[in-house]
Amino acid sequence: MVDCFACPRLVAWREQVAREKRAAYAEEEYWGRPAPGFGDPDASVIVVGLAPAAHGANRTGRVFTGDRSGDWLFRAMYRAGLANQPASVHRGDGLELSGAWVSAAVRCAPPANKPTPEERDTCRPWLVRELELLTRLRVAVVLGGFGYSALLSALKAGGRSVPVPRPKFGHGVEVELEGLTLVCSYHPSQQNTFTGRLTEPMLDSVFARATELAELPLSPPPAG
Repeated sequence: MVDCFACPRLVAWREQVAREKRAAYAEEEYWGRPAPGFGDPDASVIVVGLAPAAHGANRTGRVFTGDRSGDWLFRAMYRAGLANQPASVHRGDGLELSGAWVSAAVRCAPPANKPTPEERDTCRPWLVRELELLTRLRVAVVLGGFGYSALLSALKAGGRSVPVPRPKFGHGVEVELEGLTLVCSYHPSQQNTFTGRLTEPMLDSVFARATELAELPLSPPPAG
């Protein structure tokens, strides 16, 4: 995956950002390549987002790492008992996931955070293959409508039956498929979190539901 050059627009953008950098990260060497999925190979929960952030995963090389969306995501996963720490700063920060895998619909940072439908479809085989390899999945947490559409398409391409017409995306919506339940959430983008469209309790409820459906233990209670 990290050697993929299939989408000229995305390749040009990810490499331009890696060369020019943001002033705050001027001394860092940017990843500047596709960002693979990350987590527990025995995961029963997969999280599917949109795409790497230009100065997040495109810089750090790990999905949802080094940006505000990742801050929200991994805090919620930590509170749900799916991560060993609430922060995801860089690839060597010690973050480990338990029972969970984090992925994305598109693996390269897109201009303006908006991949095209064609780029989503070109990237689909990577998600199809991940779903094949993660044989213990029971729940998919889908972040945003774009990821929802991409996941359903990948499931169909992998031979799984999906409902027609597709259920409308919405926060908290659940879609039952054969052997897999999709739990939908608004994406923890700054547009959603700054405006209050998505709050931390809302995201916590999604992951609490996911762990319940996956029959995973919740976070241990405080001592005493």
